[in-house]
Formats: sequence, C-alpha cells, structure tokens
Amino acid sequence: MKLKKVTTLAALMMAVMALSACGRNSKSNYSTTGTSAGNYQGVIKKGHYRTSKARGVNVSQNNNQYNLKSFESGLTTVSKRVFSTKNYIFQEGQYLDTDTVTNWLGRKTKKNPEGLNPAQGKKSNPNPEYIQQLEEQDYMTESGSKLKLKGMTIGIGINSEYNYKKKDDGPSYTKKISNAEVERQGKIAAEKVLKRLRARKDLQNIPIVIALYKQAPDDSLVGGTFFAYSNNKGDSISSWHTLHYRNEVLPKAGGTTSENQDDSSNSSSFSNFKSQVQSFFPNLSGVTAQAQYNGSSMTGMHITITTQFYSQSEITSFTQYITRAARRYLPSGIPIDIKIQSDSNVQAVVFRNSGSDKFQSHVFDSY
Repeated sequence: MKLKKVTTLAALMMAVMALSACGRNSKSNYSTTGTSAGNYQGVIKKGHYRTSKARGVNVSQNNNQYNLKSFESGLTTVSKRVFSTKNYIFQEGQYLDTDTVTNWLGRKTKKNPEGLNPAQGKKSNPNPEYIQQLEEQDYMTESGSKLKLKGMTIGIGINSEYNYKKKDDGPSYTKKISNAEVERQGKIAAEKVLKRLRARKDLQNIPIVIALYKQAPDDSLVGGTFFAYSNNKGDSISSWHTLHYRNEVLPKAGGTTSENQDDSSNSSSFSNFKSQVQSFFPNLSGVTAQAQYNGSSMTGMHITITTQFYSQSEITSFTQYITRAARRYLPSGIPIDIKIQSDSNVQAVVFRNSGSDKFQSHVFDSY
C-alpha cells in the first residue's frame, strides 16, 4: 500500500482568509480568524494557522482530484448540522497524527493490526482496499483564556472501485464496489474508529460525529458525496442519518429538459458566465464547474479556470474581471470558489462565503 499527502484548494483559501484581520485576542497564545456569516472561525496559535497533524494522508488508490475537494468541503457541511458556526470554533485535527492515520488506512496485517482495510489475499484476486480517506475536525469553545475541545467530526472515505494488477508489469484491472458494500464497509470502519477514539481519556465525553463518503471513480468529472452520518454520545453507533447530497458537472450535457426550474436556472447562469469569460479571454484552456446539491437545492459551486497567462499583470487583471463576472452571472445565496490556474500552479482564487453577497479574491505572488 502506498500513501500520499495532498494540498487542496480549501487549504489555500483558508490561508488567504487567515491573512485577514484576526478575531478574538486574549492573554493566551491563540487567536481566531475573522468571522463571516455561515462559516467557522479558525484557530491561530502563536501567529500561525493551526493545520492538521495528518493533513491529506490517504491511500494512493484513487486518482480523482475532485474527491479531495468534495471530501474536505463536504465534511464541514456535515459538521454544521451538529456544531453551530455561532457557538463553535473550528480547529483542524490535532488528535490523530500522520502515523496513526497511515496505520488505520493500511491493510490489516500482523505488523499493522489496526489496519481498517482487509489483508490482501490472493494477488490474482485481491481483497479491495475499501477505506481511502480519513479526516478529523475539532470543534472548540472558549473557556476563560483557553480553547476547550467540545466536539469532533471524523470523515471516512470509501472507494467505489478498486484498481489492481495481477502482475507488477501486467495490465490494470478494476473491481466495482456496490453501493450496499460501500455502506457496509463504511459502517464497519466507523464502529472501529469510534471505539478507538473513546479509548482516549480526552475524547470520552464529547460528541463525535462520523460521516461516510463514497469516492467517485477515477474517470468521474465530479467528486464523491457524503451519504450518511451519525452523532455519537457513547462508544457505539446507535443510528445513522441519511444524506441526499449529489455533485454534477455544469453546464449539463444534452440540454435541460429533465431538470427542474431551479436546476435549469443555475445551469444557465454558469453557461452565461462561461461564455462571457471565454468571449473576452479566448486564450483559456477551459472553464469547468462542479455544483453541489442537497436534494434539489444547489448548495455550492467549485469552478476551475485554466489559463495560459504568465505575467503578474495579466493574472491580476483577469482575476479582477472574474470577480465582476461572478457577481453578475453566478447564482446568489450560495458559497462559490473559483480557482484560476495554469497547467501546474494555482495563480489566484476568487470566493464568496456562505451568507455573503460579496466576492473576495487573492492573487498569489509565485506561480
């Protein structure tokens, strides 16, 4: 099993927002990022944003980069169902370190008895690696001049397909994993993870939310979705809540005849935005969008624009134009992030937070 670390747009945007004015300051060695409607404050300690101890560790089985973005942003969306942004402060995971997450995502062997994935079995017909990602989010409240842990969310990503080779130099094969098996394996892993967390003294008396995420296949143009979560007070899971999230590519192929009115309007809004941008800047490699829905309601949009700009002045001018076009053409009332990139680097981001009507932007100095 190979493991890899990844950096996502969410991390870049968090860094940008952390550069703005901080929130609370006290005699302690922490402060918080500025507030915005519908979003959590983040923790800044000793002048630095506090990043996860195991950021981006996952099994290098799935190569769909959209999964990484959807997993991280979707997990925060699930957390908001339990931990109010008005009452809790967000902190990236500080209790599960890289070694722990690496072991848990591994196969179960004599050397790694804590592996959540089954032993390989026959190389010619191996057992799938079901569990792909695991992420921790901590939710804090202020207690005097200190922050105190009051809740935790754990996201578990489960593969919908497994890629393998019967011989090292042979062709690749793919095993499809049914929805029923994705759910079953996710719930088995969730029980194990919850019991391991409760074994820690400092995690015995807080609510722990566990959310299950189905990874999209490698060739999907959108990421996966969270399909269930459980809010746990004890050391075993008593019930699950079903989620009705879905992701779609915009604009949709084949017209909008099967869409409801809201879907059609949102798809048309993005099509107008895309056409406007491409007509003014024809030297773009592509403008794509991934829209998130809860049932029939759009809840967010991730847009990627690939450019062939090289100078700082070109990027700055283009970013300013994108900010104006986004405000004019894109749907209102939902969070939107726009990543402007070259073939190899992120050059700028434009984003609007949940509950806000203003877009913000940041151009990176190096690209």
